[in-house]
Amino acid sequence: MYPARALRVVLEPNLSSAKHTTVCIKPASDFQGASIYVERAGQLHLVVSEAGGARPHQVSCFSAHTPQRVALFLQASPQRDISRRTASFQYELLGNQSAAGPDFKKMTLVKAMCRPCDNVELLMAICSSDFVVKGSIRNVSHDSENHMSQVDVNVQKVYRQKNRIFQQDEASGEWRGPIRTLLQCKVKKGAGDFLFTGNEHFGEAWLGCAPRFKDFSFIYHAARERRANPCEFQLN
Repeated sequence: MYPARALRVVLEPNLSSAKHTTVCIKPASDFQGASIYVERAGQLHLVVSEAGGARPHQVSCFSAHTPQRVALFLQASPQRDISRRTASFQYELLGNQSAAGPDFKKMTLVKAMCRPCDNVELLMAICSSDFVVKGSIRNVSHDSENHMSQVDVNVQKVYRQKNRIFQQDEASGEWRGPIRTLLQCKVKKGAGDFLFTGNEHFGEAWLGCAPRFKDFSFIYHAARERRANPCEFQLN
């Protein structure tokens, strides 16, 4: 708060054995008072500029040139008054990711599966996803400026969620929640029940596999009979 001079921030995982190679940062919508640079080979490279304005969905990803740590440099901007300014951002450290540019469309962190998942990917998704819910599509909206689509879901059952993205509406009593995906996936509203899976990034749910529920049920039961399911999943 009230940025002045400069601040060096070193991001590193809490496990020494972790080998994170990519860091993604998302400035707060009210980010102001400073610019963010990343250190590379002793040089500073601009990542977020206060002059350019921090957009709510602006996410920048870049590879770490040194193992297990990334250094950011926050440089305060000259100010003519003492009004309150806050330079805040979220970050995620990623492992086994290819280097990504600052273009949100190319961001490996939120790489959505535009193609349908195969059976193996689907069975793994129910085991490893941050959220797994059964529901129907209430509405689909598109944001061309930020290259995103949002799927609003009426939820029938929450099997798993990392945080409270899917919540009960106080007025109607229905469970609902938004799921994001890339605009290029061209998601459309479809009838029927689906099994929505995916991961959370920066407090938002991002779509992974989303088969029709009856198709998933058939695939899971067939795999279970062959003892080929990677984990147990309580359908009922």
